[in-house]
Amino acid sequence: MSRINVKEKNIQELETLSDDIRKRILEVVSKNGGHLSSTLGATEIIVAMHKVFDSQKDPFIFDVSHQAYAHKLITGRWEAFDTLRQFNGLCGYTKPSESSDDYFVAGHSSTSISLGVGAAKAIALKGEEGSRIPVALIGDGSMTAGMVYEALNELGDRKYPMVIILNDNEMSIAKPIGALSRILSSAMASPFYQRFKKNTENFVDNFGEGARYIAKRMEESLKLVTPGMLFEEMGINYIGPVDGHNLVQLVDIMQTAKNLHKPVIIHVQTVKGKGYEIAEGKEEKWHGVGPFDLANGHASKKSVTKSATKIYTEALLHLCEKNDKIVGVTAAMPSGTGLNELIEKYPTRFWDVAIAEQHAVTSMAALAKEGFKPFCTIYSTFLQRAYDQVIHDTCLMDLPVVFALDRAGIVGEDGETHQGAFDVSFLRAIPNMTLFAPRDEKSFHQAMAFAAQYEHPCSLRYPRGSFIATNFPESGPFELAKSQLLQTGENDILLIGYGNGVGRAYETSKLLDKKVTILDLRFVKPLDEEMLRELSKKYTKWFVFSDSAKCGGVGSAILEFLAKENILGISLHSFEYDDKFITHGNTKVVEESLHLLPEQLAQKIKEFNP
Repeated sequence: MSRINVKEKNIQELETLSDDIRKRILEVVSKNGGHLSSTLGATEIIVAMHKVFDSQKDPFIFDVSHQAYAHKLITGRWEAFDTLRQFNGLCGYTKPSESSDDYFVAGHSSTSISLGVGAAKAIALKGEEGSRIPVALIGDGSMTAGMVYEALNELGDRKYPMVIILNDNEMSIAKPIGALSRILSSAMASPFYQRFKKNTENFVDNFGEGARYIAKRMEESLKLVTPGMLFEEMGINYIGPVDGHNLVQLVDIMQTAKNLHKPVIIHVQTVKGKGYEIAEGKEEKWHGVGPFDLANGHASKKSVTKSATKIYTEALLHLCEKNDKIVGVTAAMPSGTGLNELIEKYPTRFWDVAIAEQHAVTSMAALAKEGFKPFCTIYSTFLQRAYDQVIHDTCLMDLPVVFALDRAGIVGEDGETHQGAFDVSFLRAIPNMTLFAPRDEKSFHQAMAFAAQYEHPCSLRYPRGSFIATNFPESGPFELAKSQLLQTGENDILLIGYGNGVGRAYETSKLLDKKVTILDLRFVKPLDEEMLRELSKKYTKWFVFSDSAKCGGVGSAILEFLAKENILGISLHSFEYDDKFITHGNTKVVEESLHLLPEQLAQKIKEFNP
């Protein structure tokens, strides 16, 4: 199916199209997994956007963009939608290289309004105002990030034409106030009201400050009963709340907002999971899902091995029972990080601060200064958003905050924006920061015990899903800058593993012709220099295994050590990620494309050591 010409369809046809889009989304997501509840809820909004605006010229900017499946289906990707989130298939997020209708890459939240302001500036500089207008769709969850208000502050001051659609699927407004608000907001959105407002402004200009004051107070008294007072005070026109599943209202109000030639926020209320009763409501589990049975909503398959996230939860609960100074935070990912159990059991010690990683880190720094032991639990990819706070507010003060980085390494179908590739590289550069990683369940508990008593900033990383290998010998307590030799070999090959890379090294070793030496590095900062110095006397071919970027990564750290010590004769090969963003797809398939499967790595080692 080619592009769907939404503009030629009447309202009844648009409603049928919305139903068809939902069916297609459910058909594919139940098979492939993906983001479900938010994208089902946004269907009519996106259909109305395409009815009123033109994605070939108007920048369509989707915040996070996991709710943009309907947009993909409308813009010529109906058949290809079967490949959603599959290797070499459609991305689960907007991606300009995939379609010219996708204005920007988006996988992290709260960027849309800033992008819209930038696009509006460019449109003004090009003299294209009147023919193009940015349209940003943002969810209420994304409105919790400070970046949004930085952008709104400038937009309200400079008054660039822009339409912001606030998809509110969480907040509730009491029925009496909501009904009155809808009536008043609809009136304020109408062409008659806008003409009246303009004429009134012109009229009172002729009668001085007294008349202007009275007119302003009358208008403000109306706005007091709407939830848009904040936006209006910032200089941005507010319309809403609007029923996000009523296409007649949506099309009319979007057309009105477009014609205002001003910055406008349309507050739209939707139901998450709309059209699939099992997923309707606020349950977080339907936000992002794996394959499931469409008839009953049950997951198609469940992992039989314990996830690293589950191990983290158990270890932290155990530590909390013994130490009432342990506190923690997550940024809108309580179940994803396993912190939901901590929040439930210790509601005064653990917090979800919404999509506010910067605030999460700095607030934990203050708690550390007050004598508490914070565990800042964030996905590796999302800690990137708080890099300055890690440096300026934590490490500069040498405060004992623990950064527990979930989803370190390849995360699979979420792709480029979510791969946890860079934390080793960007954290290793920071003074006072200590970096270590567990290899399995036993060592994870020991790593957590070390973190709980460590008196400086530190970070430990662990993978999505389970560790690669789990049958290592007893690991012993973590000691600062101490590695562990797991196996001694019969040749001059040394496999150095870090974190989940230890399991990869071990699985690779089993495919080699002879028994090789395996080192669990444990700490990448500081390194176990004594151990590395001794090993350099016995082994000349070193191979590094770590689920992290090669640039500035574990191999780089070891090479820096060898150079500092002037140790010659070592041939070091790093099996970390090359200097490029990693595409989406099943984790094993992606790793195969990167030649990182144990059988591929074993073959490389044999080629290096014929």
